[in-house]
Amino acid sequence: MSSQFSFEENSFNEEAAVAYIRSKLPEEINHTVTDDDDILCVIDVIWDYYEKKGMLSLDNLDEEDELLDVADLIKYARKIISEDDELSLSQTAIELIVKSELDYEKSLEENL
Repeated sequence: MSSQFSFEENSFNEEAAVAYIRSKLPEEINHTVTDDDDILCVIDVIWDYYEKKGMLSLDNLDEEDELLDVADLIKYARKIISEDDELSLSQTAIELIVKSELDYEKSLEENL
């Protein structure tokens, strides 16, 4: 039986992303991030960063990996999240969530 590509299985899914991120976070961080909406806020910040950097353009698909500066993305996420009075994520939690979300994206690409 041949393996067939399923777009739905290989497309970004927020619920799957949150579950993946939670599975990657150390227990002590998971206990401090009590609301999945906090993780979703970080995911939104990541995608806002992509948009600001022009990384969502179909013209740049081949260059996405080259355009992504992970350190800059983490710095950006920390800044935006710290400005939100309703979120109380530690700097470490933000960094680990960003890195885990990037790993989730990479896992989708590997399964294409």
